Amino acid sequence: MGRERLALIDDDEAFCVALGRALERNGFEVGCAHTPQDALRLVKKLAPTYAVVDLRLGEFSGLPVVEKLCRHDPQMRIVVLTGYASIATAVEAIKLGAIQYLTKPTDPDDLIAAFAQREGDSAVMPAITPLPPRRLEWEYIQRVLHEHDYNISATARALGMHRRTLQRKLQKFPVRE
Repeated sequence: MGRERLALIDDDEAFCVALGRALERNGFEVGCAHTPQDALRLVKKLAPTYAVVDLRLGEFSGLPVVEKLCRHDPQMRIVVLTGYASIATAVEAIKLGAIQYLTKPTDPDDLIAAFAQREGDSAVMPAITPLPPRRLEWEYIQRVLHEHDYNISATARALGMHRRTLQRKLQKFPVRE
């Protein structure tokens, strides 16, 4: 029996090499792509059963990649991996066909467990404390950004803030919960 094929789509080449090697040690045949265009070519060539898609692929969003991969193969099990997690992007990733949404850093065991999970977990408990105001602001900006197709100028106008102010806020990592 052949090894399971996995497409690893992330703009960070060093991260792809490291994670790819770890996944290969766990029995996967791994192909890497670093742009949305390369991702589609890789998937057509490799015909993977699994895919790991970074939410940010350079200047592009990984969400359209998730959507195209699902259209290409509705049975493909896709995990979105990101260092810029937000509720809005998590919801959209799942709606577009991803089976799981994980934050960086993660390890190969977490990815493999995510691929194996077939159902939701009703035992997951809601947070005890509400999100801090700075995190709520981050979430709101992410939602408005998504509503405006990630157009910075349109989002800044909708939020009533200067474009540069919005860019500064987006360059910061999200506030931890």
